[in-house]
Amino acid sequence: MYWNSWDEFLAMGGYGLYVWGSYGVMLAVMLAESHLAERRRRQAFAAARDGGEQ
Repeated sequence: MYWNSWDEFLAMGGYGLYVWGSYGVMLAVMLAESHLAERRRRQAFAAARDGGEQ
């Protein structure tokens, strides 16, 4: 597919909102998942260090 300008590229043939919106949602989900995984990892190490959850 060929575009004549950046505006045409960003518009994606009229579907730009859906295309870029889906990329944005996926990026947000991936960042949230990595943040939550790191938080769970720290909690697990803290629980192991403190002798387990009680």
